[in-house]
Amino acid sequence: MISHPTMSAKYSIHTIRKLLLSKMSLGVAPTIRCLSYHVANRSITRGISSSISNKLASIVDKTSSNTSSTHPTTESVISSATIHAAGPLRNDWTKAEIQAIHDSPLLDLIFQGAAVHRKNHNPLQVQQCTLLSIKTGGCSEDCSYCPQSSKHKTNVKATKLMDSDAVIEAARRAKEAGSSRFCMGTAWRDLDGRNSNFNKIISYVEEIKGMGMEVCCTLGMLNDEQAQRLKKAGLTAYNHNVDTSREYYPKIITTRSYEERLNTIQRVMDAGISVCSGGIIGLGEETHDRIGMLHTLSTLSEHPESVPINALLAVDGTPLQDKKPVDIWEMVRMIATARIIMPRAMVRLSAGRVRFTASEQALCFLAGANSIFSGDKLLTTPNNDKNEDSALFEIL
Repeated sequence: MISHPTMSAKYSIHTIRKLLLSKMSLGVAPTIRCLSYHVANRSITRGISSSISNKLASIVDKTSSNTSSTHPTTESVISSATIHAAGPLRNDWTKAEIQAIHDSPLLDLIFQGAAVHRKNHNPLQVQQCTLLSIKTGGCSEDCSYCPQSSKHKTNVKATKLMDSDAVIEAARRAKEAGSSRFCMGTAWRDLDGRNSNFNKIISYVEEIKGMGMEVCCTLGMLNDEQAQRLKKAGLTAYNHNVDTSREYYPKIITTRSYEERLNTIQRVMDAGISVCSGGIIGLGEETHDRIGMLHTLSTLSEHPESVPINALLAVDGTPLQDKKPVDIWEMVRMIATARIIMPRAMVRLSAGRVRFTASEQALCFLAGANSIFSGDKLLTTPNNDKNEDSALFEIL
């Protein structure tokens, strides 16, 4: 038996051989070379004896040799997605492992994402959340993608905090439309000096929770006391995205450090609130930055309860206004990879969904997405019409 030094689950040589042989008998193309790579680099055999590694490599070589005569023109393949989809829950992923999963043959990656999804969630359910900007614009941060920053010249106008009646009415409408979670966002760096507004938000959380809905907030950075108050009020989850990789982050935001984001996430976890944290693709980053973002999230002490995957919606007046839209295949790869490495998380198809056709969204759900934001706006950017969503779900 082969065991990872930090995992209780074990991989059987017989099981791996059986998997390989079954793949070869079907002439399936996802890769023996990939398994050989993993053996050589110890990504699935780190910390084990060289004799076991050699034995596993031998199985790969023999299986490859045995199949060459039956399929002389087809190179037999088993992907990293296949190898890791059957593994245990982990918080010790390496970037090399995540990259290999992400780069697996697309159809196999989608299939394995779907398999992990079905193992850990009801495949017939998609969580609907509603996100409302309860305090818009005028933010002191300089996030390059955000039209709410006071540093950018956009059409977004600064507003005061919405009053109670308007917020609660929006929550009621969201519940009637099928949303189970109501999320409130404010364009703030943090809550310092905002005690009056924070007290109002606490009352909003309590009232919406009393309506039988889950409640989420994204209010910027938190201290320990603020996190504890939100927990006591009944907050279900707190959103605080990491946005991108640690390395690429300074090119997108300079007014808040990556470490400050991680510190807020830790305070939320310490308070016993579920973490909602993901990022954005299409910021001008490279693939390795997307891998870095997923690595940050998947190696937290606890995986986020929700992982929103956003595709940039470029807004006029922001530094990223000329960025090209994300391709659907990029989105599918991110979703399937997130699903495999964080199997129990809700993987949310978030901003940018409005650009994808019904068929493309269905592909995202197949790959492992099981949550969306519903409603015609995501804070200040467009979102899918609820009637369109209803029609899509009726088809699916």
